Amino acid sequence: MTTQTVLAAAGGVSGGEEVTFWILAPLALIGAIGMIAARNAVHSALWLVLTMLSLGVFYVLQAGPFIGMVQIIVYTGAIMMLFLFVLMLVGRDSSDSLIETLRGQRAAAVLLGLGFAGLLGGGLYRALDGVQAVGLEQANAEGNVQGIARLLFTKYVFAFELTSALLITAAVGAMVLAHVERRKEDKMDQVATMKARFAPGNYPGPKPGPGVFATSSSVATPARLPDGRLTDRGISQIMPVREMTAEETSLKGTDQ
Repeated sequence: MTTQTVLAAAGGVSGGEEVTFWILAPLALIGAIGMIAARNAVHSALWLVLTMLSLGVFYVLQAGPFIGMVQIIVYTGAIMMLFLFVLMLVGRDSSDSLIETLRGQRAAAVLLGLGFAGLLGGGLYRALDGVQAVGLEQANAEGNVQGIARLLFTKYVFAFELTSALLITAAVGAMVLAHVERRKEDKMDQVATMKARFAPGNYPGPKPGPGVFATSSSVATPARLPDGRLTDRGISQIMPVREMTAEETSLKGTDQ
């Protein structure tokens, strides 16, 4: 399929393309609104993933498979997942968005965002209105993917590598900020651990297993120490605590 054929096909709208657009366009809009309205930063990023996936499908429908796959694989699958990991490492929660350090910053952000969107839309409309693409045949002479690869790794290789370095720096910075270093006095060496284990009131020996010197073989039954006393050390901490009757804790005939 030649470049002229692809461009000619991109100018028409088929029935399947219309159906796909009317299905994904509301989802992309809902994702964009959810990204802004979500109070949790992680939820906001997940809403943005929905919008990016819809945009990737739109690019494929408009005879742009390369940019569509880049939108899905690189932006949605790599950069957004990296953004989510950074958010989780830093530990952002829903309470952060409820605190305004500057009064009126939300209203100002909304106004500035609307103004920037209008300015950008107007600039694009004036720049692209009635403009015919020039040089597409020469750039796509060997194929669209080959042409993009040649520009990406020759003319724009510095910008490409700089972007990757920024992403790596952001991930490393998030891990450094999220790392909590324990104080030196809070760290216990082997001597301190040994003294704490053999301190008065502790039981330094191995904990009795379930059913050992016990009145039952159930894992929820307390074990008996060699002196006959009951101990809860043989019960797993995840087991629910329950009150035992006198009959359950009394010595059975085989224990006498």
